[in-house]
Amino acid sequence: MRTLCSSTLIGEFFLIGFAGLVAMKDPDLSMGTVWTVCGTLMFLSVLLCGVVTRPGGIALGWALQIALVLSGFFVPLMFFMGAVFAALWWASVHYGRKVEEARARFAAQTASTTPDAA
Repeated sequence: MRTLCSSTLIGEFFLIGFAGLVAMKDPDLSMGTVWTVCGTLMFLSVLLCGVVTRPGGIALGWALQIALVLSGFFVPLMFFMGAVFAALWWASVHYGRKVEEARARFAAQTASTTPDAA
């Protein structure tokens, strides 16, 4: 699960950076505000790569997905891109857990069929 989720989060890191470049063209937003928000979200996406398997890591990932979708109020394309990455996040979590379960079953099966070397 960690590999799939981290890949999605690194993709979001770049997406947030590019969205910040687009948001800078909005005359109603100051450059400082744009980069404070984008920088915080970019830092959070990289930080989450390391804590995704810890308690609360998945929930923080979902919070980031919600923030990406809500950023569409400032950069309208982010409604779509945020939804795409939220779907990728769901798939990463869902299929990552399935892979972990399959690995655990395989390890248990291998351990039960291997004779002890006592």
